[in-house]
Amino acid sequence: MQVRIAVLPGDGIGPEVITEAVKVLRKAAQTCGHEFTFEEALVGGAAIDAMGNPLPAETLQLCRESDAVLFGAVGGPQWDDPQAAVRPEQGLMGLRQGLELFANLRPVKVYPELLRASPIKPEIIADVNLMVVRELTGGIYFGQPRVEGTERAVDTMIYTRAEVERIAHVAFRLARGRRRKVTSVDKANVLACSRLWRHVVDDVAKDYPDVELEHLLVDAATMHLLRRPRDFDVIVTGNMFGDILTDEASTLAGSMGMLPSASLRGDAPSTTLRRGSGQGSGHRLGLYEPIHGSAPDIAGQGIANPLAAILSAAMLLRHSLRLEEEAAAVEAAVAAMLKEGYRTRDIAEEGKQQVGTQEMGDLIADQVRN
Repeated sequence: MQVRIAVLPGDGIGPEVITEAVKVLRKAAQTCGHEFTFEEALVGGAAIDAMGNPLPAETLQLCRESDAVLFGAVGGPQWDDPQAAVRPEQGLMGLRQGLELFANLRPVKVYPELLRASPIKPEIIADVNLMVVRELTGGIYFGQPRVEGTERAVDTMIYTRAEVERIAHVAFRLARGRRRKVTSVDKANVLACSRLWRHVVDDVAKDYPDVELEHLLVDAATMHLLRRPRDFDVIVTGNMFGDILTDEASTLAGSMGMLPSASLRGDAPSTTLRRGSGQGSGHRLGLYEPIHGSAPDIAGQGIANPLAAILSAAMLLRHSLRLEEEAAAVEAAVAAMLKEGYRTRDIAEEGKQQVGTQEMGDLIADQVRN
């Protein structure tokens, strides 16, 4: 299989963790007889410094012409002025819009070896395995902001039936390949957008009589996510709520450095995939990134956790390239290294071997080869 992957390392620890993800992808390709080509481009603060634009036209064009996009992180204190007309985050939001990526999949899995890395009691988080499906191109993030001097500011939240329908279908289809339960999270007791959201999700649910549906208000969902996380299978929610809930869910996994994500367009891929055999297998453009930020406080120290980026690479193999065996091999390699006791600083514990960013990447790449 010949594959072209756009690599956007971005800022802070982005280049460090993406280097390890690319290393693992190269090893998977070499081991399984594929040909992966990686092409780097600027995004975020690095692109602002070099070209004055967080998403240069050349970067967007490369992504459109690629089979998948591997993304690091954007932002940092040098670009932190909230009054600035140009900000690093605009690069990521522009990619989502420019590539028509509306479905953000964020799996949350608690590894048995990391039960004590979380501040939540082990008996509460044991066996947690849920998926958050976040709508990515609507809601308050893409509203119509208005600033009225220094005394008043307005943001608008907009959702249409079509936007809610398409993300709800993604969630229900994914649930059919899992434990057949969807939890829709909104704020229908207050927000008109949420009342529309709930009504449309109820309509979509009629097409999936084999899938259980429950509705939760977002404030209740944040509580239950920490009190009874095993009860969740697939959570579907809007843009802002999804952003907040998945950051909270990182507490379950022990660290933000453990959570990958995939941003897709079109229908959710089948949950039962076979190894692809080239373009004829139907590549699906997607953007893959760890959910953590650029962490400028630890950038350049070689201590960042690359596992979220590496697990994002596994999602790339599965969802864009339809290489299920290769994706499973990467995920198994991560699990194996954790079981053998290797830890980066964010998930370190007494009696385990602490390693740096590069060493963790080397260990997983070697395991994939084996």
